[in-house]
This record gives sequence, C-alpha cells and structure tokens, in this order.
Amino acid sequence: MNVLLTGATGFLGRHIHAALRQAGHSVVPVARSLGHDFAHLQTPGDWAPVLQGVDAVVNAVGIIGETRQQRFEVLHTRAPQALLAAAEAAGIRRVVQISAQGADATAFSAYHLSKRLADDTVRSLRQPGWVLRPGLVFGPGGASQALFLRLARLPRIPVLGDGQQAVQPVYVGDVVSTVLACLAHQGPGQTLDLVRPEPVAFADWLRTLRQLQGLPPTALVCLPWALAHLGAAVAAPFLPMARSENLRMLRQGHRADATAWLQFWGQTPTAPQATHLRGTAPALT
Repeated sequence: MNVLLTGATGFLGRHIHAALRQAGHSVVPVARSLGHDFAHLQTPGDWAPVLQGVDAVVNAVGIIGETRQQRFEVLHTRAPQALLAAAEAAGIRRVVQISAQGADATAFSAYHLSKRLADDTVRSLRQPGWVLRPGLVFGPGGASQALFLRLARLPRIPVLGDGQQAVQPVYVGDVVSTVLACLAHQGPGQTLDLVRPEPVAFADWLRTLRQLQGLPPTALVCLPWALAHLGAAVAAPFLPMARSENLRMLRQGHRADATAWLQFWGQTPTAPQATHLRGTAPALT
C-alpha cells in the first residue's frame, strides 16, 4: 500500500514509518519539519493533492503543549478532520487515528478534547476507521521517557503527591504492530485502548526505569501539588510536559480497559527491558 503518514518525524511517527517500509509499504511522510504547515491544511481541498495515489492514512500528529505556532485546535482537530473528509471523498477506506488514553467521555483538558473531536470524525466515516488510544508510550527516542529516566537516576526519586497516580505504559513496538494490523484489516475499524492491562503507580514506574538502568533502589521525595504547579508556571515556556494542565491530567489519572485491544491484536504486551531505554527513534529513509 501507499500510506500517507502525518507526524512522520515525531517519536511515534518515525517508528511507524520504519515499520511500514520494512513491511514493504510506500510512505508519503507529512510533517512540519518536511515543509507541511497544518495551518494551511484545514480544508479537504488543501489535502487533495497530497492524497494522490494514497491507499491508506495514518494520523500520528500530536503535541503535548501548545505554542504560538502550534495549537491543539489546528493540529489535533481541524487539519485532521479536513484530511479525513478528503480521504473519504477520494475513496480511501483504511484510516488509523493515533489518539491518546483519556480522550473519551471523561476528557477535560484541551489536549484530550481536541483529540476526541478528531476521533469522533474517524468513527463517523461511512466505513469507520481505527482510533488507537495509547497509554504512556515507552521506547527508544521518546521525549517523555527521557525525562522520566533522568528523574529515576536522581539520588532520590521525586514524585508528585504520594506518587500513586495510575499509569498504563505501552511499548512503542506494540503500538506500531497494532497500526500494521489495523491497516491489514478489511472491515470497519474499532476504538482500542493500547494500555498495560494492569495499571501501575507512577512511583513504581519510575522505580522500574531506575532498575532497568542498573541502579540500586532509593527513596522517594514526595512533592506537594501546590509546589509542582508553581514550578510549572516557571518551566512551562521551556518544558510543555510540565504545564499545569498536564499536571492536572496526571493527578486525576485514568484507567482504560485493554480487553478489546488484546482480543483484536492477539498478542501479549511487551514488558519493559533495558534495551528499550537506549537509542533513538529510527531516522526517515
């Protein structure tokens, strides 16, 4: 197949791109760094030339924090909705939308709400497409993983509150494998939560990352939420992940059911290994 892949130079996008090529597919990569401005791709007509000869669409665009140039409404909602309309008009039936855990009826953040609007569009297509909602994705080249690895290496591991917020990490290779399985499926898509079946406390996830780096156990340092939000106000311009709304998402937590994913995918989720912590995401070739 000839697959249009948006967000092709991002963490997930580069892994998906490499897997598509390895599986024998051709890829049309779309990304800001490749000269594609989503601010100018907000109507179906804007996307029509890009979709010439395309058999399938994978939308892997995502930002965790907004800037003046990159807004949730444009990147997560309006441009993807225009792409989906153009794909349907062109008769493209294979569509995979990479969303996020929490982009469901419980969503409250601008990040999740903007993702959910595009997800709803995917589900409303004449042949509904696939909506994949991964949990905390780990693997080579992940920006969030790099931050968590640094935290886990500190003499004392800092956590917010008591550190018992539930997370459901998923290996990037499992996400990629699921994307390929969705593209190979002939019928209508589903909405799947790609998450570790049993949640783990965030503090325990950091302990796991520490152990995988070959470091001995250490104590936690519990930081008050008020202090974290104060720090976020200072760090937000430089570290989007540290913004107050993202802290609110972490504090609320979210538990998803992996049953539908595991039934469709038919495999066992990959456990974290030391090799998952090293290296970078594949380069585009």
